[in-house]
This record gives sequence, C-alpha cells and structure tokens, in this order.
Amino acid sequence: MLEKNPNPSVAVLLPCYNEEVTIGKVVRDFKTALPQADIYVYDNNSTDRTAKIAAAEGAIVRKEPRQGKGNVIRAMFEDIDADVYIMSDGDDTYPADAAPAMVDKILEGYDMVIGDRLSSTYFQENKRPFHNFGNRLVRGSINGLFGAHVTDIMTGYRAFSLTFVKTYPVLSHGFEVETEMTIHSLNNNLRLYEMPIQYRDRPEGSVSKLDTVGDGIKVMSTIFRMIREYKPLPFFGGLGLVIGIIGLILCGSVGIDFVHTGIVARFPTLIGAVMLVIAGLLLIVTGIILDVIAKNDRKEYILNANQIAFLKRISHQ
Repeated sequence: MLEKNPNPSVAVLLPCYNEEVTIGKVVRDFKTALPQADIYVYDNNSTDRTAKIAAAEGAIVRKEPRQGKGNVIRAMFEDIDADVYIMSDGDDTYPADAAPAMVDKILEGYDMVIGDRLSSTYFQENKRPFHNFGNRLVRGSINGLFGAHVTDIMTGYRAFSLTFVKTYPVLSHGFEVETEMTIHSLNNNLRLYEMPIQYRDRPEGSVSKLDTVGDGIKVMSTIFRMIREYKPLPFFGGLGLVIGIIGLILCGSVGIDFVHTGIVARFPTLIGAVMLVIAGLLLIVTGIILDVIAKNDRKEYILNANQIAFLKRISHQ
C-alpha cells in the first residue's frame, strides 16, 4: 500500500453569483472547519458586494466572466492544484462542518464524495415542490440506466481527488454540471462515496438563481445527451429495434395480403415498411460502432487517470 501524503493540500471551491448575504458566513465556516485549506471564491459577474466581502474574510477571490456554474467549475478545475477539493455553494445551504469527513474519504482513496441531501433534511427544508420532483425524476432515470444506487444526483456539495479534477471534462455551462459529474463518474466506474449531510434552505434575503423550468429542461437534455454518448448501443439499438419491428409488422401485413390475393395491393406501405427495416438496421449498426468508440474513450480515460496518479506520486516523493 502506498504511503499517505502527511500534509495534503486542500482547496475549497465556492462558485458565487450575487451571494453578499451569505458568502461571509460561508467563508468563515469553512475556515473554522478546514483551517489548513485555501478557500477560493470565483465571482461570476456579481453585481453586489460578493467579491469584496469574500476578500475581506480572507478568501482568494478570482473572476470568471463566462456566465454559468459549469463555466466557473471548469475554470476552477483548470486553475487550482490541490490533493483534495471541496466544492460547495456560497448560499449557506450546506454545512461546512461535514467537510473534514469528506476530505478523509478522498484521502482513503475515493474519487468523489457526494454530499447527500436527500437522505436527511432536503425534502423538509426545500420549499420548492418542483425541485423535489425533479430530483426524484433525475435520480430514477440515471440509476435505472447505469444500474446504480446514487441517492443525490444533483447535489452541489462534493469532494474530489486530484485525479478526478484533472481528468474530468466539464462540458455543461450551467447548473446541469452536477448531473454531468455523476453520469461521468458512473460511466467510468469511479470510486464514489455518499455521505448524508444536513441541508438547510436559503436564509431570508438570499435569492436562488435556479430557474425551475429552464434549468430542469437543461438537466433533462444533459441526461439525454450523455445517455446518447455514454450508452449508444441501448440508445440507438433500442430505437432501431423498435423501428425495425414496426417495419417487419407492416411487411408482414402486406405479405399476408399477397398470399391471399396474389397481388401486392399496397406498394406505398411495402416501400415504407422496407425503409423502416433498413433504418432500424442502420440504427443498430450505428449503436454498435458508437459503443466501440465509447469503450475506447473509457480506456483512454483510465490511461489518463493512471498518468495523473503517477505524476502525483512522483511529486510527493
């Protein structure tokens, strides 16, 4: 077994947009919970005093001009080097005192620790019923597809290893990034650990930036896109199988008429049915080809992760 790094570096990542009401308390709480950590606040075009308050509390403040949480996380992962990363929100909905336990789990060898809100107080504290429904829908869809049992797919409170951060391609621009992270982890068979945390709703005066309908559509489109990319054989193969079966049924009905009458009376139906069968076969073949490509991508990810892990061990020697 490899020796643990006796002095791991820890970075707390706080993407923020107009959080002047809460950011001061959040920075202080994380300083208390993780006194050895560097706390980074990335200001995403705030129009209030978020950046000034964070700097006054001792956080390292940086600007990210590309709007959207996904863009901020992409910049954080690219810019910051650490052994352990804690990602939270600047709205004071997540407890900082859970962070040390999350750090310990990463140091034990997990790639990502998920702060599980749904097993504790989320449904009591969150007053937005459509958000609760959306969490259940997303969780059921992803767990069903990947055969997983992740409880909180969309939580913003997570811990990461260096290997995860430096090999994870952030493609989403907005709040759908958390869903993307979970699907990426399940697809690449990463080591995940769920830790129940106490969730609390935003304090009075703090306004959520989530658009229930708009961001919900983005999350569902992200799931659709990533299923298409990560599970192409079930996606295209299943669609092709359905279309092909419909075509065969129509061909069969035309064939039965021909047996009874000796005449092909429905040429348009026959032509359409044959085209459906051909389209179904093409979709199945497409699914097989893309599945091979997806498997090669997973192999490439493993090689990249091994390289990052090797370089990390070398740097600690």
